[in-house]
Amino acid sequence: MTQAKIAITLEESLVRKIDHLVSDRFYPNRSKAIQAAVQEKLSRLGKGRLARECAKLDPAFEKSLAEEGISGELKEWPEY
Repeated sequence: MTQAKIAITLEESLVRKIDHLVSDRFYPNRSKAIQAAVQEKLSRLGKGRLARECAKLDPAFEKSLAEEGISGELKEWPEY
């Protein structure tokens, strides 16, 4: 994957926290620490969007679709 170099400005308290993670060898360098934080945040935002989209679904309609799909198949299922 290609990478792009960017310049960012952070509060000094954040830089100290990042440096602490690097000195504790949690991350090999500042860039990796910041990259991991950005990836995690973007992932969370994506999951939030999925939850919002799922909330728009009508449960009764979704259930009717599911039941419509299995009603024909039930006749083919063996009795136990």
